[in-house]
Amino acid sequence: MTDHAPPDLASLPLPPGVRSRCVPGINGLTVHLLEAGHESAGQPCVLLLHGFPELAYSWRQVMPALAAAGFHVIAPDQRGYGRTTGWDADYDGDLASFRMLNLVRDALALVAALGIRRVAAVVGHDFGSPVAAWCALVRPDVFCSVVLMSAPFGGPPALPFNTAAAVADAADPTADPTADPTANQTANPTAKPAPDIHAQLAALPRPRKHYQWHYATRGANADLMHSPQGLHALLRAYYHHKSADWPGNQPHALQGWHADQLARLPTYYLMDLAHGMADTVAPHLPSAAQIAACRWLPDHALAVYAAEFGRTGFQGGLQWYRCRTEARFPPELQLFSGRTIDVPALFIAGQSDWGIYQKPGDFEAMQASACSQLRGCHLIAGAGHWVQQEQPEAVNRLLVGFLRDNAEQH
Repeated sequence: MTDHAPPDLASLPLPPGVRSRCVPGINGLTVHLLEAGHESAGQPCVLLLHGFPELAYSWRQVMPALAAAGFHVIAPDQRGYGRTTGWDADYDGDLASFRMLNLVRDALALVAALGIRRVAAVVGHDFGSPVAAWCALVRPDVFCSVVLMSAPFGGPPALPFNTAAAVADAADPTADPTADPTANQTANPTAKPAPDIHAQLAALPRPRKHYQWHYATRGANADLMHSPQGLHALLRAYYHHKSADWPGNQPHALQGWHADQLARLPTYYLMDLAHGMADTVAPHLPSAAQIAACRWLPDHALAVYAAEFGRTGFQGGLQWYRCRTEARFPPELQLFSGRTIDVPALFIAGQSDWGIYQKPGDFEAMQASACSQLRGCHLIAGAGHWVQQEQPEAVNRLLVGFLRDNAEQH
């Protein structure tokens, strides 16, 4: 069902009971969203936030199950994606509008515009996971529980601590000369700078680069949009490469943010230095027989992604990576240094998903300190990175169980 769909666009192939509509006036955007469980007023709300390169459509197999469990389910095309409009697609345009706290403002403004004061749960996958985490951390009065999928949340960035004392000690001729000069390097501005991880990666015997910094480059969008294999085949290879269907996905924890450790990641995370993402995934295009056997992403569903990204390009989503990798934006998040997520939380990922470990330490920090009411971490067999599409029945069971046990009923 489509209600006020953008003009001149084909209707999306949605499951029964899921409708598409656009809501104007959302933090400068007209937000396109999918909606289920909307027929009965007053149902508790669940907000679903997609990642890259995805759409609200990625939740198509989750929304009916949550609606059947008694929830009003909302899945927007986030800023930079799909049929949501009002964002700047220019590489040299309004980058700051894609920073994390403005993405949180998008989510807050959307539910406010819909007349929803409290959200029973905000659920985020991939890059939607940190947005969901920050929603719960910054506005726990609105977002009453959180589910993080595929990308663990290690907590806000730390503020440099005790730097004044460190400066004083460095200038004090009576300071202990035997003290460890590498101790508390984060706090000590006189300490030796940390090695340049990008230079280290480039200097490996097999020179490499991190995909997030590649995605921040000016040419990343063109590399994807004008790939020799065409957009449909590129997306097929990309989704396959990160799924449980690719046998090389056997993830394990890494010992730190060091070049030799990061180099253990698959090439869709640690790319060969001379390659773009199109070249990186091209060798992993599945065979015709594998494509025919792929029940979680049949060609007619993949065609939705190819059509939407073919129309909008990828730059909107790539702007998110630029805000993460450019030095001027992360310090804003230090405002929340030391804060934890204190609403009920759940983590879900595919057992074959390297995303759990791509930032060493975050999975462990999430469990140890970042989420004070973590109700569980579930790694689902037979799923890679696209867990809610690869194994929707298992995800739906976990979501419904968590919501019934922990979500406030508003």
